[in-house]
Amino acid sequence: MRPALLSLAIALVPTCATVRAGAPVSFHTDVAAVLSRAGCNSGPCHGNLNGKGGFKLSLRGFDPDADYVTLTRDMLARRTDPVRPTESLLLKKATGQVSHEGGVRFGPSGTEYAILRDWIAGGCRPDPVGTPRLVSLVVSPPSRVLIEPEDRVKLTATARYSDGSVRDVTGLVAFETNNIGVAKVLPTGEVIREQVGELVVLVRYLDLQVPVRLAFLPNRPVPDLASEPVHNEIDRLVYAQLGQLRLKPSALATDAVFLRRAYLDACGITPTAAEARRFLADIAPDKRVRLIDDLLARPEFASYWAQKWSDLLRNEEKSLDHKGVQVFHRWIKGWLAEDKPLTEFAREILAARGSTYVNPAANFYRAVRDPYQRAESVAQVFLGLRVSCAKCHNHPFDRWTQDDYHRFVALFGRIDYRVLENGRRDKFDKHEFVGEQLVLATHDGELAHPRGGDAVPKFLGTTTGSLTGNADRLRALADWVAAPENPFFAKAQANRVWFHLTGRGLVDPNDDFRVSNPPANPALLDHLAAEFARGGYRLKPLVRYIMTSRVYQLASTPNETNATDETHFSRALIQPLEAEQLLDAVSQTLGTPVKFPGYPDGTRAGEVPAPPPAARRGKEAMGPRFLKVFGKPDRLLTCECERSEDGGMMQALQLLTGELVHGLIRAPDNRLSVLLASGKSNSDVLDDLYLSALARYPSEVERVKLLAYTGHAVDRRAAWEDVAWGLVNAKEFLLRR
Repeated sequence: MRPALLSLAIALVPTCATVRAGAPVSFHTDVAAVLSRAGCNSGPCHGNLNGKGGFKLSLRGFDPDADYVTLTRDMLARRTDPVRPTESLLLKKATGQVSHEGGVRFGPSGTEYAILRDWIAGGCRPDPVGTPRLVSLVVSPPSRVLIEPEDRVKLTATARYSDGSVRDVTGLVAFETNNIGVAKVLPTGEVIREQVGELVVLVRYLDLQVPVRLAFLPNRPVPDLASEPVHNEIDRLVYAQLGQLRLKPSALATDAVFLRRAYLDACGITPTAAEARRFLADIAPDKRVRLIDDLLARPEFASYWAQKWSDLLRNEEKSLDHKGVQVFHRWIKGWLAEDKPLTEFAREILAARGSTYVNPAANFYRAVRDPYQRAESVAQVFLGLRVSCAKCHNHPFDRWTQDDYHRFVALFGRIDYRVLENGRRDKFDKHEFVGEQLVLATHDGELAHPRGGDAVPKFLGTTTGSLTGNADRLRALADWVAAPENPFFAKAQANRVWFHLTGRGLVDPNDDFRVSNPPANPALLDHLAAEFARGGYRLKPLVRYIMTSRVYQLASTPNETNATDETHFSRALIQPLEAEQLLDAVSQTLGTPVKFPGYPDGTRAGEVPAPPPAARRGKEAMGPRFLKVFGKPDRLLTCECERSEDGGMMQALQLLTGELVHGLIRAPDNRLSVLLASGKSNSDVLDDLYLSALARYPSEVERVKLLAYTGHAVDRRAAWEDVAWGLVNAKEFLLRR
């Protein structure tokens, strides 16, 4: 407790003491826990920024010392009355004896009431020096799968304190759930099913939180997974979980579906007709592995993954200017093409300084100019942590305290930049920069801690000494992030790659690792992180390892057990094509490139380093406008979540009647023109279009109907334009299956 607050508190309360059941009531471990369990210090109640009814507590009890003073210093309000404890407003409001907007929080015969009454009756004493503090919290069971008719499970919480003592605190913890409709949680810790499904119960006691994953399942047969083919350890770990959940994996995807999926996921493109024809005709048992190896060696692989990293690192023209975007993108792409370790990639970015033209990695600090944004971006991109909630108070759903946040931000307090020139075109836009800049590291200047004084720099989640003096903070940060013993980097990057290849992170959202958001398959995440490390922290070995697993190659077609499963990877998730993938797929299918102003003819959408600045969007060409409509991000956030995948009327109109698509279909030198001029039969033309668009041959029904339509058409070209239009508007074309 801070000395000033402690002195004030002692001066305002009587000096008598009390015991409860032979032991003193502790404010920190008993009273504070009751306030949290009852929800008194929650956001909607007195934990609100402005409090409620003139009474304010720290959010979720992150500052118990301040809460102690709040409860004891205002004797006129009679929140606590040691002379007449039962008349204390703290008790009367919580039990509904007087009007209380928050309603009844507990009854007069409960443990919560007894703890508060005894503490007040004892004089509201602060904890004496040396009072044991909470060290750990264990919840049993840590996870559970319940099969009908089982419909409930009892959770128990055990706390361990600094003196080695152990105590059952089930009656003092707060229970929260992420899926209210599946089950209800009673104050006793009993979880009762309300419907079939899965949920996470977060058990919170003081500043510690423990997640418990529960699944309530129907009494369906246990699938026989012993005969399921296993390609690598990924399959074993996924099958082990599916067996517990009584989920049967879908069948293997067809060659055509796998072919298109692999091209899209590895390189962001679709196969040509010739590539599809060759793969489908191959009868070798290892053809899928060979295809994956070929894709990883293609230049499109580096271009595609450079787009993903450019999204995260906010490589956009308004802050970096056209040249800065180009050099930053070229540097990212070159790093990935050489498949150098991502640990060193992170190290280069975090320690970068100097000219943003000469040292491209320094553009990261040019794009993110505020120390608070820099800290939050680094935590999110490289560590998978969203720490912004801890800026004003302890993180309500994670381990990070306000002190952790500001000490991490202090690492970035000595970064400065110098604008050598700024030839921005919009003189009224202070956020636009055009010209060379320098990123500098200074040796003075500290960020203030909100509770007073300077924030001493320190890494997240470490117990090592703080950085002081003139130490090179950026270099120290870069070394810590890239170190093999870093507890966050490998898991965060492995999870991100898994997300991009399967459509869902093991931790989802993929950059939100927190206590209350546990991984869907912890053993698999640990294994992927270890495999990533074994591969030298390089991207290609991890991508190859995941893509060669049978789990990755499963079909999206569900069976009788997994139709609703979108969490445990028992089937492939159907996803809409990304904006760049879709535009390049349309262009490749119709055999006509899309023009992007400022870039050479033939440049694909997936190769354009950055979208045009928002201020000039009204002058956009058709290609950039199409990308924006289909969700290409402006790169103003350090998050994949900025990329939109939500369909809408504008997307439908772009495909159905849009100028760009219709222009490509009617182009005089497109694929249709070449095919029709080649003298090929209608059947061969149909095969070529289907292979280009869907990586498969038409079914017999499709072949009969479409050949009849085109064969009887008066205008052969117009009929084939209709077929092409139908293909690029088909769900099978628009989705990655």
